[in-house]
Amino acid sequence: MIGIGYEGLQLSELIERLRDEGVSVLVDIRLNAISRKAGYSKRALSAALEAAGIRYLHDPRLGNPKENRAGYAEAHSPDGTAAREHFRGLLASEPGAQGIRGLASLLEQETVAVLCYEADEAHCHREQVIAAVRESRHSLVTV
Repeated sequence: MIGIGYEGLQLSELIERLRDEGVSVLVDIRLNAISRKAGYSKRALSAALEAAGIRYLHDPRLGNPKENRAGYAEAHSPDGTAAREHFRGLLASEPGAQGIRGLASLLEQETVAVLCYEADEAHCHREQVIAAVRESRHSLVTV
């Protein structure tokens, strides 16, 4: 599983990176799969990926609410800590946990990319989503 942000990327560059990584499924974890950037709204992105042989899934259960996003700008600030703590709570809720389990299940048969906007994963909630999926997979293997 990889994380990828489309900030600063043309759609063709995103698809090229996904192909280079052998991605078979892209999971869009934006709360709302809309964008002012051409090609990155749900329908257009889904169609472009399908044409490239990559399946598209949107999972808003793993999205970060708008009011919680500003804290991600500075990871080690009090606001950054609070935003990440709040999002951990969302991932622990039943909808969030279902989304994490779904991603973990996909990984059993697919090469998955998790998509959001920010180029730098340290400033994006996808870092926490990926960590939660890895942790859930590890706990399934641990006896």
